[in-house]
Amino acid sequence: MKRYLLPLLTLALAVPAQAAQSGKSQPFKLILKTSEQKIQKGRVTEHPIVKSWTVPAAGIAASKKHRKLSTTLVPLLNRIEKQVNARKPEPAVFRNVSGRWIATDQTGWLFDRDRTKANLLMAIRSGKGQAQVAFKEIRPRRSVALLAKRGVRTHVATGSSSYAGSPSFREKNILVGASKLDNFFIAPGHEFNFNEEIGQIDASTGFVKGFVITGGTLEKEDGGGICQVSTTIFRALYKAGLPITERHEHSHRVKYYDPVGFEATVYAPAKNLRMKNDTGAYLMIQAGWDTAAKTVRFDVFGANTGRTVNISKPSITRFKAPKNPSYTADPNVARGARRLLDTPAQGMTSVLRRTIKVKGKVISRHTLKSTYEPWGAVYGVNPKDRRLKSRS
Repeated sequence: MKRYLLPLLTLALAVPAQAAQSGKSQPFKLILKTSEQKIQKGRVTEHPIVKSWTVPAAGIAASKKHRKLSTTLVPLLNRIEKQVNARKPEPAVFRNVSGRWIATDQTGWLFDRDRTKANLLMAIRSGKGQAQVAFKEIRPRRSVALLAKRGVRTHVATGSSSYAGSPSFREKNILVGASKLDNFFIAPGHEFNFNEEIGQIDASTGFVKGFVITGGTLEKEDGGGICQVSTTIFRALYKAGLPITERHEHSHRVKYYDPVGFEATVYAPAKNLRMKNDTGAYLMIQAGWDTAAKTVRFDVFGANTGRTVNISKPSITRFKAPKNPSYTADPNVARGARRLLDTPAQGMTSVLRRTIKVKGKVISRHTLKSTYEPWGAVYGVNPKDRRLKSRS
């Protein structure tokens, strides 16, 4: 992280005119003034920051008399240094404030004690009404200025889903996966690659074992539940109007991913989710979750392209009856018993249609078709249960 020297902040040593006329002495104030940027309503705005400290009169008088800074001012300088240095850099993020998306960041400060002392002494000797405090500015790598430069100025779309009813391992993998897709950019013309962005899925990267669909039943593998993440970000990017270059539906309908068909499964390296940024500007993705409500979401920010995106409700046809139950090993189940892990689901075909318009003119239509095979209930049984040998 680089550090940059800002213009020296003004320390106003002002005495109100009325006080001067009345002969009353006002406290000597050190006033720190600067500003930071925000993005709101698509525009970059400047917002002032002002801080002030009262300088002891005795310290001013002693400094004038001895023509050097009095040691009685050391505690004040220590306090100012502590407060200035406490301000750490924070990267730019968008927050929804009363229904409006506002991007803010925070610049860190590093107090320059020697230069501040020199400037203060000069002001005291000359009797001027202001001095300067010196400091270095520590900019966050992802700043409001960077967002503005890349054209990321407005909220584009949101994708959300519910994982209510998920076991703890599944929630863990969803939150780990979502955090890996928080605050990253998709460059113009670049293809978003889910498996590449998520990276390796195993214990070394924070994931735990959970159930995945394999062999016509459920088996435990690292990252079980990651499809909640791929589905949610797919919804966000699809709502943003991005074209799909690779997307797969699950083999059967999964209750977590309703509305039916508005989902995307992944299983590296065989299945991936890839979508291209055709907006002509950078996109920034932010992840969010609510562990009380059991929801996860992705928000897409970028330029105002003028697009309006409409996605129909699913049209569902070709229903088929569920299959017979299947069984998977579960050491927590006693021999002869069983535990329901997944409910049966009908086979079906779902079709959603997306229409994109600019200035009322249709520029793109897309049909999202998903075909689901019938699915039987899945039960966990003891690893020595004979029903495991007969499963399909």
